Amino acid sequence: MTEPYDALETRAPALREAALFASLPETLKRAVLAPAYAERLRGFDLDKITDREALATLPVLRKAELPTLQGAALPFGGLILNSPGSFARLFRSPGPIFEPEADVPDPWRAARGLYAAGLRRGDVMLNTFSYHLTPGGFIMDSGARALGCAVIPAGPGNTEQQLELIEAYRPIAYCGAPDFLKILLDAADSNGRDITSIRKAALSGAAFPASLRKELSDRGILSCEIYATADAGVIAYQTPSSEGMTVNEDIILEIVHPGTGIPVPAGDVGEIVVTTLNAVNPIIRLALGDLSRVIPGESTSFRTNMRIGGWMGRADQAAKIKGMFVRPEQIAQIGQRHPELARLRLLVTRKNNADCMTLYAETHTQSEQFSEVIGATLYNVTKLKGMVSLVSVGSLPNDGKVIEDQRTYA
Repeated sequence: MTEPYDALETRAPALREAALFASLPETLKRAVLAPAYAERLRGFDLDKITDREALATLPVLRKAELPTLQGAALPFGGLILNSPGSFARLFRSPGPIFEPEADVPDPWRAARGLYAAGLRRGDVMLNTFSYHLTPGGFIMDSGARALGCAVIPAGPGNTEQQLELIEAYRPIAYCGAPDFLKILLDAADSNGRDITSIRKAALSGAAFPASLRKELSDRGILSCEIYATADAGVIAYQTPSSEGMTVNEDIILEIVHPGTGIPVPAGDVGEIVVTTLNAVNPIIRLALGDLSRVIPGESTSFRTNMRIGGWMGRADQAAKIKGMFVRPEQIAQIGQRHPELARLRLLVTRKNNADCMTLYAETHTQSEQFSEVIGATLYNVTKLKGMVSLVSVGSLPNDGKVIEDQRTYA
């Protein structure tokens, strides 16, 4: 794992910056062929957007805006010129947000991150990200296939079946959420199953606490995190020999003051905004709602791109739970479906290295049966299982907070 994926990773930072911004005007011109971007970027001289200062003058598109934009102009909100039939796959993530997959090799740019995690041609990878409607499974699958790896499309859950697959195919790599790898390891220990073939782990979609990182290391598993979204693909990835996460190539990443789009001073924590140089589906200043910071100084590895401190929380009330975003508007949907409910508050915690969520709901109708009904609605809306606690009307804080994330990370 001491060799680069390609020569792009070792470029002088100034050369990379020059190449990115030399390509940006053409990317912007392709973007404005779509009506929504044409309206957003009206009046800007796109030929002059050739550095970070100029880029920062363009409006920010918030990820939270996408469901509304797309709902008004299905399926892509006027942000993509191409028709759905020109893409390879079409997805629907919670929100709902509709995402297309370009019909090109490694469309989500995942190969580079998996390579940094140690995957090589001929390796077998167990992929436990979902292949159903959301693109997570295909993001990592396409990257591994681009590297020449064989992929077991396992998806999440079905622990016993997963153990059988591991014993049969002896994958060297696990790809998925950290929590589920812990579940597999504990289940193997309890049932005398041999899954010691797994020596590498490419982890994403959930928090990766220091305690679990140490446990994996003690088991001889080299683990690296990958930061990806369904909109922009793989944005940054961890390498074994360097602090933080290295920003992927062909992405312009900014750290801005949350809600403003104004870049923060170097090293300050702010919201991640990404622009992708993608000919088919360009993304212009998409604010992801995730907090991070730029790590100053040179990397201790040979990779020369910008490094960020990884995921450091949310700039809004949305929370990523077990790899899925849950947003305040989804909690509001639950209240709309059940007029008996008053104020709602979703509490997010960690227990036994796993995400947990509990919906507190004010109501005069308090019964176990009604609690089960609300739990079913919670699952239907968020696609995640959670507990429900019915409380008396007026007992929840009147502070405007809909999602309270009490998780802490080392």
